[in-house]
Amino acid sequence: MSPENSPTQEGAAAARRVVLSYPEDLSAWGRSQVSTPHFQAYLRTVHDTVEPGDTWAEFVGVGCCGDSLDVPLRVKAVDGGHRVSDETDFEYEVRASCDVDGGWHVQSAAGPTE
Repeated sequence: MSPENSPTQEGAAAARRVVLSYPEDLSAWGRSQVSTPHFQAYLRTVHDTVEPGDTWAEFVGVGCCGDSLDVPLRVKAVDGGHRVSDETDFEYEVRASCDVDGGWHVQSAAGPTE
């Protein structure tokens, strides 16, 4: 794509809705974190453009005493343009598991994964 047609160019159409998928083995806690308003605001800040098929490995904390968890989010669909803006809404779908361990194991060896 030439620079004059780049979706990051000022005035390019913004995506109204982006459907992201996460793996079904993401814990319930991890799912709740990716759905928070502050996580969605974070996505709007770190991504300028979006295309179906993009994969984003995004940081999700695992608590105050824990380590980090990178969740592979995959872009399934984009409504509107390809520029991410403050108006872009994110929705989620579940896809097949990929061995994501989203539990509290960093705080307790016997911690839950649900």
